[in-house]
Formats: sequence, structure tokens, C-alpha cells
Amino acid sequence: MGSVLRVKPFAIDDETLDWLLEPADPGVRMFTLTDLLDRPANDPDVMRAAGEINHAPPVSTILEEQEPGGNWGPEKKFYTGKYNSTVWTLLVLAELGASAADERIQKACAFILDHSQHADSGGFSMRAGRAGGQGSGVIPCLTGNMLWVLIRFGLLDDPRVQSAVDWVTQYQRFDDGDGEAPTGWPYDRWEICWGRHTCHMGVVKTLKAFAEIPESARSRAVRETIDRAAEFMLIHHVFKRSHNLDRVSKPGWKKFGFPLMYQTDVLEILNLLLGLGYRDSRMREAVELVRSKRGSDGRWLLENSYNPSLLVPIGEKGAPSKWITLNALKALRHAEGL
Repeated sequence: MGSVLRVKPFAIDDETLDWLLEPADPGVRMFTLTDLLDRPANDPDVMRAAGEINHAPPVSTILEEQEPGGNWGPEKKFYTGKYNSTVWTLLVLAELGASAADERIQKACAFILDHSQHADSGGFSMRAGRAGGQGSGVIPCLTGNMLWVLIRFGLLDDPRVQSAVDWVTQYQRFDDGDGEAPTGWPYDRWEICWGRHTCHMGVVKTLKAFAEIPESARSRAVRETIDRAAEFMLIHHVFKRSHNLDRVSKPGWKKFGFPLMYQTDVLEILNLLLGLGYRDSRMREAVELVRSKRGSDGRWLLENSYNPSLLVPIGEKGAPSKWITLNALKALRHAEGL
């Protein structure tokens, strides 16, 4: 891999590209091959890297810690055990590119469907009830995250996953503080999620989940929800306050992290919008922020980390991060001309 990959209006230097392609990190290697070098899924190098992910740290270490029932940590603390219980660990595995062919991944997905999903509505809950998740604990960011995980692990056609898709299209809000707060279930209990101004995290995780659905499989309701979610983020210029664009929505979003759990940042939002085909002048400040964080060595730092609470640390806070560098290069590649 000695040649320079040209990605206008910048280039990936040989050293950075070789760093991302190191065999010791098969997940980063696989996504670099597909997302930056345009290798297809059936390319031998891609298949080789994909086949190694579950057998190399940190994925192999995480899988070894799984309980016989498919969970990590106490069964009933699948969400509240932050950030090393089942919800968060399964999310990390999906981010790292773990293979769903592994029986342990399938057991973890089955555990989440059995314990977290509210059977009557399809949404995902923070708390377990007698049969699935409690309706009083259903929240949008968790539903979006678990939908993304389950779709990424090949369960899109499962009727329970489809019911979660329907929950999102029916209940997800995109209010910008201009009207009355919604009422009734599931809105009354979680004003922090809905209120007069919808929580950004629920919107972003909705985009993340629905972006994982192949375009040919998106229903009209899914497409409309994507458009509404994207416009919600665009009126905020990705990371600003829509009613005062001189102010940042959440200062922490300007510090890039991986993995992000229920939180988000500018890089994640930008990649979601670009990946869905949005190219809008309101994204320019976000693009410039990503560009500005590139170090003289061609790499980006891990600025935000959940490492103290994870089962296995992912990168080192304050040091160059392969995952952040990969995602930043992916964003800038698709943002050409913005």
C-alpha cells in the first residue's frame, strides 16, 4: 500500500494510510479499505480483515467476557450499567465492525430484543419488565442505537426490528422550541427527550439507524423521517443553536470521540448527513471544524473517551486515533466542494 491516495482537496500521505492499514487493527483496516479505498465487500483483503476482527483485541477480549445468557454484567442492568453492560458493549462491538456470524453476537442481539424491547410498541426501554422492556422506560436515543446495532448485525427483516422502525416513524419528534410540548405516551415521562425542543441525541441516533437501512428497503415513512431529521440538524448548522447561530448547541460536540454511546459529536453527525447524500451550505462550518483538527502528522486526536468505564479501552485520550482519523478522512472525502 505504498501509493498515495488522492482525496481532493487534500491527500492521505503514505505514512497515515499505512498506519490505518496495519494488520494489528483489522476493524480499522477493513473500513479503510471499503470507505477510503473503495474496495468492495468481496475483495480478498476486505474479507480477510473482516474475518480477523472477532479474533483480535479488543473485540476478542470483549466477547470472552460475555455471560452465558448473552449479556455483559447483571441481566437487569443491561442499560444502567454504564458503560460496560449489554447495551453499551453491543454498541461498541458494532462500531468496531464485529461479525454477526459469531454465535455470541447473535445471543447478545436476542438478549436485547428479549429484555429491552417494549413488546406493545416496538421501542427500546432502559428497564426490563415481566415480558420485555417497560413502556415507561422507552426513550428515543436508546431505540435508535439498538435499531442501528440490530440492522448492522443483519436483523433488519426480523419483525421485532421492523416494529422498532415503525415506533421511530410514529413517535420521533423534531420540535425546535417553537410550539407546545407533545403530550401523552411516550412524551409525558421524558420531557428531557422531547419537551418543546427535541433532544438532538434522539434525532442523531434516528439518522444513524435509518442510514443503515439499504436505500432500496426504505419505506416512504422512513424516507420522510430521514428528511425531517436531516433538516432538524441542518437548521442547527450541525452543531449550532438554530435561534442563535453564534452559539454552539453542545460545546462537547466539538471534541471528537469514539465510541460515542448515546452522545454525539460534529464528526458523527457530518458523516451521517454526507453518507445520506446531503450536501448543504449549512454543513460548511462543520466541515471546516473537521479540517482544523487535523494534526501536522495527518492524524486526528481522540479528544473524548469513555475508556474508564468500558470493558476494554478503545484508543488513548489525547493521542492520535485511528478511528477518528478514519472517520475524519471519510467525512472530508465526501465533503469535497462544500
